[in-house]
Amino acid sequence: MPFHQGRLIDHVELAVRDLEASRRFYDAVLNAIGRSITFEGPGLFAADELVVAEGEAISHLHLAFQAADRETVHRFHAAGLAAGGRDNGGPGERRHYHPGYYAAFLLDPDGNNIEAVYHGPTERSADSVVINDVAPK
Repeated sequence: MPFHQGRLIDHVELAVRDLEASRRFYDAVLNAIGRSITFEGPGLFAADELVVAEGEAISHLHLAFQAADRETVHRFHAAGLAAGGRDNGGPGERRHYHPGYYAAFLLDPDGNNIEAVYHGPTERSADSVVINDVAPK
């Protein structure tokens, strides 16, 4: 059975107390995994489906970003530490999840558990799902 992505979650909003500290952190870790901030507006920024907005942090989330390889996991971890993140598990294999599960964990400025994970070699049907606005007829 194929594994699908890009079909269930439209977006995730993460409320943060210090938008600028969070922007520095997410800009660094996203760049390390080959992604970037794709939108900025008053009191928020976004990267694809992730929206980070200034507000009262009401819960702690665990977000796992996809990494292209083990080196990307290392870059993510180093970049996050340099940008104010706190170590929550350095790069390494976590066989208790499954063989080949290679990940690193950081706590962002609000204490959310942010992960980069590489599951081993895979073949994607597409790099990403592209959605274009279509004007109603």
